[in-house]
Amino acid sequence: MNNFLYLIITFIFVLTGCSQQSPDYLKSITPTELNQVMQNENIFLVDVHTPKQKHIKGTDTFVPFNQIESNINKFPQDKNAAIYLYCEGGPMGNTAAKTLNKLGYKNLYNLEGGARAWRNKGLALE
Repeated sequence: MNNFLYLIITFIFVLTGCSQQSPDYLKSITPTELNQVMQNENIFLVDVHTPKQKHIKGTDTFVPFNQIESNINKFPQDKNAAIYLYCEGGPMGNTAAKTLNKLGYKNLYNLEGGARAWRNKGLALE
């Protein structure tokens, strides 16, 4: 029984560790970093959360994470353009980034902790 418990605990640690790693086509960005970038650059910011939520002030468009392909016309034509994604907590942004990468986009960012982390830093929503 102890070996079985050890195996389960090891398996959980492996899964947890793997889920925290970002794929090579996606960079994570903290709310503080994103806020700083937004103040210094004109960026393309997309809310991919479903259902629709309050957006980070400055969001360019809303496209549900599972409707990226059918709304590709809302994204920059330049496949090297930086695209910043967020949802409520992070996972939908990861899924949207995976789809965008399959469509040829290479410069993708996902907000760590999503809009929840943004709110927790006291940053503006609209």
